[in-house]
Amino acid sequence: MAQEQPIQDLWNERTDLALERAVMAQQRMGTVPGLLTTEDSIDGIKVTRVKVTTPQASGAVGKPPGNYVTVECPDLRFRSRVTLKKVADVVASELAAMAGLPRQGDVLVVGLGNWQATPDALGPRVVSQLMVTRHIREFIPQELGGRLYPVAAISPGVLGITGIETIDIVMGVVRQIRPELVITVDALAARSVSRLITTIQLADTGIQPGSGVGNRRPGINQETLGVPVVAIGVPTVVSGASIAVEVLNAYFQKYNPNATATVDSVTDFLTSELHDLMVTPKDIDVEIMEMSKLLAGVLNHATQPAVSEEEILDYLQ
Repeated sequence: MAQEQPIQDLWNERTDLALERAVMAQQRMGTVPGLLTTEDSIDGIKVTRVKVTTPQASGAVGKPPGNYVTVECPDLRFRSRVTLKKVADVVASELAAMAGLPRQGDVLVVGLGNWQATPDALGPRVVSQLMVTRHIREFIPQELGGRLYPVAAISPGVLGITGIETIDIVMGVVRQIRPELVITVDALAARSVSRLITTIQLADTGIQPGSGVGNRRPGINQETLGVPVVAIGVPTVVSGASIAVEVLNAYFQKYNPNATATVDSVTDFLTSELHDLMVTPKDIDVEIMEMSKLLAGVLNHATQPAVSEEEILDYLQ
């Protein structure tokens, strides 16, 4: 019989964000060799870069060596057009730099997740709004074709719907079309409620679907696909255990500043049901719709910087 995983480990794993894992690692261990974190502000948008360079740092944060960029904007929850445009510009710039976009070779965008479950439908929703151009380049006039880059997209679904591991579907497509780059889009889990739908993470290490909710699937990365993989993710869920600790810490901050809540200190209150509980905002349907528009715009701009969607539609009509 397998041993039960310690509660502290269970809680620490309930986040896909390298930034949150880095903070936890530094709180536990102090300075971690090979773990570098820098913060920047671009047009009022907070950008944090986490770089993992050593096996020790990788083990401390539970993330493979590589670069992780987190873009945070609490005002995203208000869905202001001005704020959305600012965030989109920052994310598009960071994505282009990390992924080396635009590219002459094929780019495959993979929308991960379950389109039947709203908090997990971000990837498929983004793919449905992309400018896919790989199949039309030969039909585009020369003056536009010289500025058009080939982009393909798929939404492979999840194991429970297809009966096929996501990585097997993606590997089959990659072998067939041989893209130069794969970009994945997926919903993530966060440790803090404040980061739901207000944070976007980019990573050049690929992704391990389901890891933030304790449902690990095979990784989608350069090792498994043989091509570079850049992952884009947005937190849409938070665990019940994380909420319990966050509420207790807010209580202590007000009434007992010398106390700090951790999962270890509230073990008796954290039942297995609470560990398994994943919570999402009540207006998640609207949030996913808005965020999918934002990320689709980011990808369209980063992959086709010199061509507007209107131009393509004009030529195809």
